[in-house]
Amino acid sequence: MIKYDKLWETAEKRGITKSMLTKKYNVSKAQLYRLRYNQPVSSNTLDRICNILECDVCDVMEHIQDDNYF
Repeated sequence: MIKYDKLWETAEKRGITKSMLTKKYNVSKAQLYRLRYNQPVSSNTLDRICNILECDVCDVMEHIQDDNYF
């Protein structure tokens, strides 16, 4: 499972709110919803978020071992 809890911590450290992500940086509310509830997002979305927050992908997401095998 991929979790995005670190995203909100990193954004807070950078002084960027969810409202700023939508209004200033044009991140859609649908994408924020998906991130908030740990739903799948594209690598483009993650790239954009990392560029906005000036961070690495490990600062916005983490992998949690679960039983989701292919």
